[in-house]
Amino acid sequence: MKYYLIAGEASGDLHASNLMRALEVYDAEAEFRFFGGDFMLAVGGTLVKHYRELAYMGFVQVALHAGTIMRGMKQCKQDIVAWNPDVVVLVDYPGFNLSMAKYLKTHTQIPVYYYISPKIWAWKEYRIKDIRRYVDEMFSILPFEVPYFAKHDYPIHYVGNPCVDAVAEFRAKYVESREEFCARHNLDPKRPIVALLAGSRKQEIRDNLPIMLAATKHFKGFQWVIAGAPGIAEEMYRGFGLRDAKVVFAETYPLLTHSYAAMVTSGTATLETALFRVPQVVCYYMKLGKVVSWLRGLVLKVKHISLVNLVADFPVVRELVADGMNERELKEELDQLLLDDFYHSRMLKEYDEMVLRPLGEAGASEHAAEKIVGLLRKKV
Repeated sequence: MKYYLIAGEASGDLHASNLMRALEVYDAEAEFRFFGGDFMLAVGGTLVKHYRELAYMGFVQVALHAGTIMRGMKQCKQDIVAWNPDVVVLVDYPGFNLSMAKYLKTHTQIPVYYYISPKIWAWKEYRIKDIRRYVDEMFSILPFEVPYFAKHDYPIHYVGNPCVDAVAEFRAKYVESREEFCARHNLDPKRPIVALLAGSRKQEIRDNLPIMLAATKHFKGFQWVIAGAPGIAEEMYRGFGLRDAKVVFAETYPLLTHSYAAMVTSGTATLETALFRVPQVVCYYMKLGKVVSWLRGLVLKVKHISLVNLVADFPVVRELVADGMNERELKEELDQLLLDDFYHSRMLKEYDEMVLRPLGEAGASEHAAEKIVGLLRKKV
């Protein structure tokens, strides 16, 4: 069968490439054509346009490049119609992809499947109307989305979470001992390591890392190790005055393997930290914190911001957000994470029961591919 995939950013490129590999297992005659990136190209098929040409974020950037985006949409529509695939698989990237879904559903007979749901449970809930009208099947990577969409009379498929796959694959291959890891990075194997995951973007790091570092001065006997983000120069980290902290690059998973606790900027990293069973505090400082905290209650539709707490539907980890992310509050939480054995152990137990169990076993791409191929063959 012929599969046309659309991924509009780096993470979507990675997840789509894994899905493509799995589709080849269940469909030996699979052909691919796509808007995507290098990971997808490595699997095979035809890259029509690289996501870098269309990946603009924020109102100003989108407005400035509106012409480029519109030309990209037009090209995508024309290319899909000309190729006439058996299915179009949309991967995240809702602004672009929901527009494509509408066009395809109103102008063609091509089925529209969506892998990795738009986060309408957090904001822009009105998009459920477009999803119901224009998306034939939705494949979710977050278990709490199943009851959420059910409330809107739209049944979806939970296929597992790619983070579970990534961590399981890493653990199966990783053999380095704590002593070896510490020796490579000039760390003391006898002192507990606390990981600082301050985000992947420069602004996130500027906002969160100084507060994280300030909190470290209140604790003795621990080693503080920053997970360096790809594309961020070491000089930027050193510009914050690292005190006793070290920076390691491209080793977040090994770092978490050997960490006792972590300070984590909200995002996928919070889920990965839980999968490594490392107790954590979620840190997300934003300027104009009091205003942001007030707006949060008006704009966001969810009680939590971290994926850990969203999956659990319960405050397993403490979230320090906006004006709540400050040295005093962070020290207070670290007092419990680092010095209170009962608190530390309770979080690990809640990970196991309320986060890891709902996420399920590894195999998200395989589950999604099997379901996609099965549904398409039923239509033939």
